[in-house]
Amino acid sequence: MLEKIKIFFSNFDFDIRKNNNARFMDQKVTPDVLCIIADCIINYIENYNDNIEFSSTDIWKYEYSNNNVKDIFGKTDVNNPNAKNEYDKFFQQPLKALANARILIERKDGNKIYFSILNKEILEYISIKEKHSLEFLNIYLEKVFRDSDIWNLFEDFFENNTKNKFDILKNKYENFIIANTPINGKTEVRRIFTKILNPLSFVRKKHGTSKGRFSKDIISKDELMYNRKNWRDTLKKKNETRDEHNIRVNTQKIRQDAYLNYSLNKAKNIIKKLHSPISEVQDSFANGEATQIHHIFMKSEYPQLSTFIENLILLTGTQHNAKAHPNNNTNIINKNYQLTCLLAKSESIEKYNTVYSKDDFLYVLKVGLDYEFSNNIEFSDLQNKLVDLYNDVS
Repeated sequence: MLEKIKIFFSNFDFDIRKNNNARFMDQKVTPDVLCIIADCIINYIENYNDNIEFSSTDIWKYEYSNNNVKDIFGKTDVNNPNAKNEYDKFFQQPLKALANARILIERKDGNKIYFSILNKEILEYISIKEKHSLEFLNIYLEKVFRDSDIWNLFEDFFENNTKNKFDILKNKYENFIIANTPINGKTEVRRIFTKILNPLSFVRKKHGTSKGRFSKDIISKDELMYNRKNWRDTLKKKNETRDEHNIRVNTQKIRQDAYLNYSLNKAKNIIKKLHSPISEVQDSFANGEATQIHHIFMKSEYPQLSTFIENLILLTGTQHNAKAHPNNNTNIINKNYQLTCLLAKSESIEKYNTVYSKDDFLYVLKVGLDYEFSNNIEFSDLQNKLVDLYNDVS
């Protein structure tokens, strides 16, 4: 899929010196926000039609968006009049970036801006998981800067990942943006620069920027996110009252639960859209409509795998209740049928490789089986090795 994105981008010129677009990237365009906005768009058009035009207001007032965004990101209800400015930025900035990337088409009508979809396949890819949206941003930003003939500044910084090279990159980038876009002050450039440099740095395992300076450490994934997932930070802070601590921990728990519920429901919907009504396991129990989404490695034992689409499989009721969970006891797993599910899932992943991630499947296997496979393993070899492993443990 990454190669498809690159080929698609090759049809366009993103040179900032020509389009003078300062909003090719913005503060709210983070992997987690871009992913959920793409998901909201996909859900919106599926409720209407693929060719419908929509505004940012249409998306953020859509029930699916409201139900998920307000809980996950700690926002107020979309119908709250005081939330208009915040929601407008939260949705509009990713939409504008997607339009600049030609994933969406942007049309102005007076003071209103409307969007429609140009490349649904890439938009769906972005919507599936934050990992995909990060991959998209990495390819997109590099393309923008190559077309603008300033990628060499970034390359120089990544090759010589020092404070001195950071200062050179930052200064030259600020001057370039001010010279070629309507932005005329360094403060605004610097706000957006963090959202640009850090995803590129993370992918390359390099230092980036923190609080406007050269980062002390190599950039972590959490630093890229709008909704930084510090849910484990439950210790009472030094200057925090007991009531303040309880409120903060409770709020974090609500947001964590909302995020997990959203991620799991989205994962289940992806599986259903991809495979329904046919079971992924074609055996003698596959007759009838497949309606059950089954965790191959149980959610109760492996909560860290619960939202991975690579750990979910579509089964018929009989397969789920009689084979996967013998006698419909959801507290136990039939190991032999678990192998059957893994083999079937590997075939699905190989077939739908623009949706599933082989690397994520290998991670699921690493956690579930406590066995690490080579990233370069072929699917046929992987399937044979799974059979060997289960012959030892079943």
